[in-house]
Amino acid sequence: MRNGCARPPARIVVMAHNEEGRIAKCLGSLPLGEAGFDAHVIVNGSSDRTAQIARSFDGADVREYVQGGKARSWNRFVLDESEPARAYVFVDGDAEIAPGSIEALIATLDACPRANAASGMPLNGRNASNYRAMMIEQHGLFGDLYALRGSFVERMRQSGLRLPEDLVGDDSLIGALAKTDLCHEDFWDDSRVQPCSDAGFLCEPTRITPASIASQYQRLVNYAVRGFQNRIVSAIMRGPGPAGLPQRMAQHYREWLPRFACRRDPAGWWIDRAALKRMAAQIEG
Repeated sequence: MRNGCARPPARIVVMAHNEEGRIAKCLGSLPLGEAGFDAHVIVNGSSDRTAQIARSFDGADVREYVQGGKARSWNRFVLDESEPARAYVFVDGDAEIAPGSIEALIATLDACPRANAASGMPLNGRNASNYRAMMIEQHGLFGDLYALRGSFVERMRQSGLRLPEDLVGDDSLIGALAKTDLCHEDFWDDSRVQPCSDAGFLCEPTRITPASIASQYQRLVNYAVRGFQNRIVSAIMRGPGPAGLPQRMAQHYREWLPRFACRRDPAGWWIDRAALKRMAAQIEG
């Protein structure tokens, strides 16, 4: 696999936003500069030293985008700027990748010609074992570590499909597009996403400090926004299909926000209330 110089490379794409505390561990865990791979660090909307630290690593092309947003940056690099690749391996800039994981993901795609995607597993955290079992059962995909077949990305590029620019996270929609083969939800097939037990990632455990509490609160609000967005995306995938995806999710907020309700438990209610308030401030159309 790694001596096939005549073939396009397997492309490693690291998505990083204000990750100066973790980006060195992330890049140090990747096969930078090895034959058969090329690596790109997409630093989007950052205000810290993420890009500077990334540039100290040989074998990594660093691109800085002033505008933030993972989905927007994913579109820009993968669909607009990237040359063809036999596979794309996506890594979050705060994830440390277990040895051999990149190779294992690509080998999974090679062994399963029907699969559009292969997904890596969480290796630490209180619920890691439950998440791994769920991913294996449901053919799930985490944004921290996954691979897409190059031909699937090329078909996505040729179709004109793009991720909504304000989508929170990329993994849910990417997983759905992979399972439907870029079609309506009636074409859903779990086998098109293959979980890879030999690929895994480590994330830094959360430490309880005043700063981390504030950061965790914002993370929970983001998760709530993502949950509401996913309900809209699911309706689109069941209706017009991927061709109905908007440029921005906010274009649907005026129609959908009246349908959403906060969870009944006090903590969930407060988080959902903040999420809906944020979405209301972004209403378009």
